[in-house]
Formats: sequence, structure tokens, C-alpha cells
Amino acid sequence: MLTSARPHYRFSGHESFACRYAWLPKAYRALRNDPLIFSDEPRAMVELGLGKNMVRSLRFWVEVAGLAEADAERGRGLRTTAFGDALLGEEGADRYLEDRRTLWLLHWKLSSRDEGALFAWDFLFSRWPYPELTRTEALGAFMRESEKLGHDHSQVTLGQHLDVFLHSYLGARSGKTALEDSLDGPLVELELLQPVGERKGEGGRFEPVYSFRREPKGEITAALFDYCVIDFWQRNHPGENSLTLRDIAMAPGSPGQVFKLPEDDVRARLESRDHGYPAPYTYQPSAVQGLLFRTSATVSLEQVYAQELADA
Repeated sequence: MLTSARPHYRFSGHESFACRYAWLPKAYRALRNDPLIFSDEPRAMVELGLGKNMVRSLRFWVEVAGLAEADAERGRGLRTTAFGDALLGEEGADRYLEDRRTLWLLHWKLSSRDEGALFAWDFLFSRWPYPELTRTEALGAFMRESEKLGHDHSQVTLGQHLDVFLHSYLGARSGKTALEDSLDGPLVELELLQPVGERKGEGGRFEPVYSFRREPKGEITAALFDYCVIDFWQRNHPGENSLTLRDIAMAPGSPGQVFKLPEDDVRARLESRDHGYPAPYTYQPSAVQGLLFRTSATVSLEQVYAQELADA
């Protein structure tokens, strides 16, 4: 069962800045010290060493990455989430984003959001029907989809949103640039979107062609994959005890789509169940359509990183 478009999309808020490498740990530490830091922009500029627009962008990224959320109890400010604490806290699994699996988790959080989904991430990872794209092709599709959704976004707004997406995965790092000051973000390391050449557009000009790396990805461990399967299940189908292979491999916001995994790889992952932790689901193969059945077990971040250490 393929789900429909997300109820609410975000097309802006990043202030046209892709998330930079050191931003998320920096924002997390600042919020732990002062949950109201982003409510006072001049002070945040001094504390974080960023300009006003970058401060606003950082607040956006720390929220959409699932590391912080609006503090409903205080009525203002942000509070760090359980996910953020488990990842970046004093005893966190990866405080400085040094583990590649952390980058896959952040990619998952950005690309599988339901409420407040990032339009470019949702559309290009889950709904774009082709293996390749150019900026012109994607922007044209953005314009058509925006109109279909009842928005009146300008080409400039959608172009900026698209450029932030492209910059997030392609980057522009110079060997002479310090990591702290690099314009590249952490997701560039995943090499999920790759330049594969050029082709001539409608205006006769050549432009870069980008391809999604749709192949089995061994760095996405079994525990990480299962963590995302259960997260997808709980958020999109909370009352259902079973899902199909197609749900996990092809549905918008699913692990198969977000990670760009071939269906055969997804099937092989579902069939392989000797991972050293209680299985969160069982899988029943079928010549027509395999089925997953939920168990009472779940997968924690601790198990995700424990498995990685065991496999290292």
C-alpha cells in the first residue's frame, strides 16, 4: 500500500543554508546549556559564532533532524529529544558525528518525516520516478507538484529549496578548507547522490546529471535497518500487525526508498534474522508478496551501535 503525499510540507526555514558538519553537535550542546538560546537571536549569534540567518538555519536543522523539538511545557524554546540525547549527550553513541551509521540515521530522520516533511527530501527520495535528474528537470517537477498541492511558490523559492537539497548531498568541499568551516555537510559522506555526466537541456545548454546510488549498502547494518523499519511502521501504520515487502521497499518514506536499496536487497534483509538481538518482526516469504508480522520486540539505538562495534 503506497501512502499519499505528506499532509504538510516545509519548503523553507533553512534560510538557503545546507546543514554544516559541526552545526548539529554545536546546537545540541547549546540547547543543553540553555533551552532558550534560539529565542534570543543576538545572544545566539554570539554564543554560536554565526550570523543571524545561519542561527535561524541551525534552529531549523536541529529540529528537522529530530534532535530537538518545541518545548510545549515552557511554551517557548526547544528541548532536546530522546533521540538527540542518545546520540549526542554526555554518554551519547556518537557525539561528534564520527560514525557513518549516524549519518545514515540523520538522513533517515530528514527524509522520512511525516508531519512537516521536507518537500525536496520526500519528493526526490520517495516520489521521483527516475534513476537520474538534472536541476532543470527537478525544478520543473517541483513547480508542477507545488501547484498541484495548491501552493503558489515562486521559482526562486523552489530553486533555493532544491539547491539546499543538492548541496546537502553533493557538497563543494575544498581540500584547503578546515572541517569546522567547510560548506559541506555530513550527508555528503554518504555519496548517495553522485554526478554522472552532463546532458543538453531544453535551452541547448549542458548541465550536470546526478544519479542516486541505488545499490546494496553494507554500511547500513541489520540493526540500523530494523530500527528504521520499526520507526516507519510505528509512525505510518501504528495499528497494523503486518506489512508487505512492498511497503518496506517501495512506499514513500520507507527504508527501501529513503536508503535507495534494491528490492532484492530489502527482501534479503527481511529474510535474514540471525542478528544477535530479539527480532522485532518475522518475515513470511511468498511468491506473490512477502509479509512482515510485528513482534513485541523493538530495536534501540544502543543495539544499533552495539552491533556496529561487534562487526567492526
